[in-house]
Amino acid sequence: MNYIGLNGVPVRSSEAVVSVMDHGFMYGIGLFETFRTYEGYPSLLERHLERLTEGCLQLGISYQPDIAILRSEIAGLLALNCLRDGYFRLAVSAGEGPLGLTSEEYEQPTVILYVKSLPPVSPTLYTEGKQLWLLETRRNTPETPIRLKSFHFMNNVRARRELSENERLSENGGFRLPSEGVMLTKDGVLSEGITSNLFFLREGVLYTPEIETGILPGITRAVVLELAAGLGLPAKEGRYSWDSLLHADEVFMTNSIQELIPVTRLIRRNPEEGVKGAYPAYVQVGLGKIGPFTRDLLDLYRKKVGANADSDL
Repeated sequence: MNYIGLNGVPVRSSEAVVSVMDHGFMYGIGLFETFRTYEGYPSLLERHLERLTEGCLQLGISYQPDIAILRSEIAGLLALNCLRDGYFRLAVSAGEGPLGLTSEEYEQPTVILYVKSLPPVSPTLYTEGKQLWLLETRRNTPETPIRLKSFHFMNNVRARRELSENERLSENGGFRLPSEGVMLTKDGVLSEGITSNLFFLREGVLYTPEIETGILPGITRAVVLELAAGLGLPAKEGRYSWDSLLHADEVFMTNSIQELIPVTRLIRRNPEEGVKGAYPAYVQVGLGKIGPFTRDLLDLYRKKVGANADSDL
């Protein structure tokens, strides 16, 4: 990542500076969106900006993006970084303020547009899928009625560190699939992954945790629910247990970068993990490959959001 956008101006990332008095740094007051491009086209950008501006309004941050200017900035950063496509993070920090909490509006936010190469993807990711770990880290409750994609990401970081330790165990046990982790709420029901929303299918019905569990209302999640309706696939949002996944026909996770990722193994730490040779056992989902409904939804999703899509839906 050689260049990023800082308040609309491309600068070398090594030279970008944000004030130590910025309340994003001091108090975590800021929001961000992550999205990707397809052949240079920023996918679902209007939806991401809508969620971002609504969140900024709740935090008292004055932010009204110009989508045409932003599209131009995205194209410019791709060119400067010699990228055909990229992983983007658009961050809006509160901006400078006094030492101490304030109820004043943030009229001059700091806006940063990061870009990096899309992560390399194994061809088997969308066929053999991932293994999903049940984490001990519980999902924290949001500060607002509906979770914002905020700078306050410590809960996710703690979960990622736990998953890294689990991955170390799985290597010792001979497991080789990439991993994601799912967190339960404080009440013990499924919420979401570290960087993804959760879906599962059973007997022709699509299920996903409800927004009221404190999950992020994901952009990809919303599109998948719309696509399911178009297929005539019944969908339910509710409160579900880990055991619900153990009896599922198909499981998949969603995010804006990796789209729909099948889950083909469910796994949790063995309570006797300290015993030599006591590695976690896994439960296979379905046939251990991407399921037919997941495949159909993935194909439809790519047609909807790719470079040839008519609009941002």
